[in-house]
Amino acid sequence: MKIKLSRYKTRQLWFYTKRAFWILISWVLISNVLFFYEFFTLKGEGLLSSAFDFHSAFTANLIVAISAGLIGGVFTVNLMEQWLRRHEFWKALLYIVTTYIVGALFISTIGALYFNSEKLGLPFYHQDVLVATQLFFGTWLFLKNFIVWLFIVITTLIILMVNDKYGPGMFADYLMGRYFHPKHERRIFMFADIKNATGIAETLGEEKYFNFLKDFFRHIAPAIVQTRGEVYQYVGDEVVVSWKMKHGLRRGNAIQCYFSMQRIIRKKSSKYLKKYGIVPEFKVGYHYGPVMVGEIGQIKRDIAFSGDVLNTTARIQAICNDLDVKVLASKEFANVAYKLPKGVTKIDMGSEQLKGKAEEMPLVTYKKI
Repeated sequence: MKIKLSRYKTRQLWFYTKRAFWILISWVLISNVLFFYEFFTLKGEGLLSSAFDFHSAFTANLIVAISAGLIGGVFTVNLMEQWLRRHEFWKALLYIVTTYIVGALFISTIGALYFNSEKLGLPFYHQDVLVATQLFFGTWLFLKNFIVWLFIVITTLIILMVNDKYGPGMFADYLMGRYFHPKHERRIFMFADIKNATGIAETLGEEKYFNFLKDFFRHIAPAIVQTRGEVYQYVGDEVVVSWKMKHGLRRGNAIQCYFSMQRIIRKKSSKYLKKYGIVPEFKVGYHYGPVMVGEIGQIKRDIAFSGDVLNTTARIQAICNDLDVKVLASKEFANVAYKLPKGVTKIDMGSEQLKGKAEEMPLVTYKKI
């Protein structure tokens, strides 16, 4: 069990490390672009004095950018994202603003101490350097940097929120208008449905059951995001997840999503028992095929999929109970998704007649070995 858990943690750690790395690179790049833009603008206007030390100014900017990228990428942004998920928006916004102000003051202090130390030729703890650093916080330069970095942090959070809603990479697709005009794509779909949802709802009551669903969808979200899945829609007690072919097949991501979801719920089972007296069990169905995808809606714009593959995937998931399995996939999908996660094996289930289908469909299930 410890080995299996470590595999999940490794995948999770790699996901957050990779995201932190790209935030670091992006913020450093943005900071340097702004620095050079300002430098060449002032130089072109003849506003730079002979006392200006380019090397010290550039190094101080780099220190601030790297510090911001490391703190923002590794800690702050992830923390802010959790607040947006778990708290009311006004409360999360208050936490974010407070954290940003503390972070901005800390990072600015580091940069100002270095710059003033180099400028005055004194150690950073010298009284003159400390005084000059204190005065820096009353300048227009600090105010400008504060506003610019606030915009950068908020933009980063918006991108992460869009990725949370639709899946990694979808922000760029929206920005580029990739789906403004409908287009054909081959996609992998997974329908995940809570077992005995009606009975659970009757036992818990409407309000408690709603919170039960809310917790379930929130808890399984990391498994979807870390396997590069895109949440298509939530329908009652069901979530529909989609993968672009290259993302879903890579490292067995699509199949890994189910086992990661199972692992998360097992890990939180004691919390579910304490809070609801029930641990959610769920079943999933997999299939893939061609779909039409595009933006739809005027008041509330969304990305919609259309194609027989969705209906087929729903039918596959619907017979999990009949076959006494928790995960079921078309053999057509299994043949394409031949690269399985470590420790997972495929088991043939024969052919079954799906509702509304003229011909029987060969099916498989997956199990940990």
